[in-house]
Formats: sequence, C-alpha cells, structure tokens
Amino acid sequence: MRKSFYQELIDNLYDGVYFVDRDRVITYWNRGAEELTGYSSSTAVGRSCSDGFLSHVNDKGENLCQSGCPLLEAIENGKSREAEIYLHHKDGHRVPVLIRAFPTRDRSGRINGAVEIFSDNSSHVANKRRIDELQQLALLDPLTQIGNRRYLEMNLEAKLAETARYNTQIAIFFIDIDDFKQINDTYGHATGDEALRVTAKTLSAVIRPMDSLGRWGGEEFIAAAVNVNSQAVKAIAERFRTFIESSTIPTADENLLFTVTVGATIARKNDDLNSVVKRADDLMYKGKRMGKNRVVIG
Repeated sequence: MRKSFYQELIDNLYDGVYFVDRDRVITYWNRGAEELTGYSSSTAVGRSCSDGFLSHVNDKGENLCQSGCPLLEAIENGKSREAEIYLHHKDGHRVPVLIRAFPTRDRSGRINGAVEIFSDNSSHVANKRRIDELQQLALLDPLTQIGNRRYLEMNLEAKLAETARYNTQIAIFFIDIDDFKQINDTYGHATGDEALRVTAKTLSAVIRPMDSLGRWGGEEFIAAAVNVNSQAVKAIAERFRTFIESSTIPTADENLLFTVTVGATIARKNDDLNSVVKRADDLMYKGKRMGKNRVVIG
C-alpha cells in the first residue's frame, strides 16, 4: 500500500516516532526510531514496549517500562508527558533521549493509544554534566552558566602550555557586548543580565566542542580555539559576531537587538596568558573605535 503524505513526512524525520495501542503494542516505528535505537521497524512493530526491549530508565537507573512509563501515563490520564531518559540501544549501550509522549484518540474522542517522539539528548546531557562539574569546583559563572574567570585562567594556561609542547596553534577571542551600559541604563539591569545570558547561550551553541568559553568579567567573554590557522580564526570570530547580531533580548515591548565586538589573535611563541589576552583585548577596543559590531584580528 502506498504511504500517505503524512506517513512519508514522519518517516523522514530525524526524531524517533512510534505509536502504540492501549496495550502499548507498537503499531508504527519510523526511520528516525530505527537510527536512534538500532531496531528495525520489522523488529519493533508488533512488540509491546512494556516487554523491556527498549528498557527506558531515568537518570537514577530506575526502569520506567514497569513503573512510571510516560506512554502509559499519557494513555491513562490523557495528558502529554515530557522527560529526559535513557533507552537501550540494540548494540547494548545507553542513549540519552528527550521524549514527548501524548495520547491518540479515535473519531469519537476516546483514547486509543499514544505516540512517543524522542530525540538525541547527548549534547544536553554532556552540557549539564559540565555545568555540575564546574559548579562543584567553583569554576561556574552563576548568571551565565558558563565558566568564570578562574576557569578561563586555568584552562587557557593549560592550553597555552599544550600548544607550546606540541607546536600547535591556539587563538584567543575577546568578545565584548556593545553599548552594554546603555542597555542597562535604558532597559534595566534585568535586561542587562538577560543580554549576558543570551550571549553565553549563543556563543555556547556555535563554539566547536573542543574549544573553550567563559565569562571574563562584566560584559566580557573569552573563547579559545585550538588547532587553527588565520582563515579559521576569521571564520570563527565572524560566526560569533553574526550569530549574536541575529539574537535578541526579550523585553516587555520588543525583542531587543544587540551586537558584540570581537578581538582575535593567535598566540605567539613568547606569549603568556597575560600578553595574549591583553593583545586580544586591545584589538577588541580597536574594533570599538572603528564603529563596533566588527571583528579585528591581529
């Protein structure tokens, strides 16, 4: 039988999607579910998710297939559920996923099953673990939830020593929010705080996994990128600038646009932490004098 338009659409989602009847027997299993779990549709359809082959567990390792199943709760109380859990991959390992479960209904409005949508949650889990570790070590900036100045000093010292040892390159990016005092004075400190949070979240989203980011102080942020050349430095710095430029700060009356100026430099042979940070800082201020919302590399 030819697939319907909607079935084709669901089948080609990156997210996993599966439907169950009231007995939690799987009636549909899309390609995204195959990719995320390793189980083919022919293997999954017709099985009951309660038999434990997916073995959903929470962050305490408690089995949700027997107690606390989001699908079962959606069927029984008619309400949607969302949870961060771990499923069992066919190859044996655990996969962190974000799931959303909600009931399905027949034409008369009676609940006849449920659907679960699940997506890879690895990056969120890794980020939460990193935040917990930094918090324990007093290296977390509480407002922005990224590393603080102490974290940056320790991290950059280690990276500079590593690049000297292995003759690789590291670039330092000094990122400063433009007209931050004006944002505070015009819209209030709560909006200023939100500008800091939005900046941290945006930079965290676009930075490469192997690189570092932290709040240096006030409205200043520093990022460090390893194994880069001059072309990569320009591309990374411009990505920081343009992504912030297209971000907004929600206020009562509008979504406020704002910008940053970025100074970027590759560490030189005789650089230490102070000299390379000062050079990046000086380049950033040069960009401010040139009109702000720009990248200066040197």
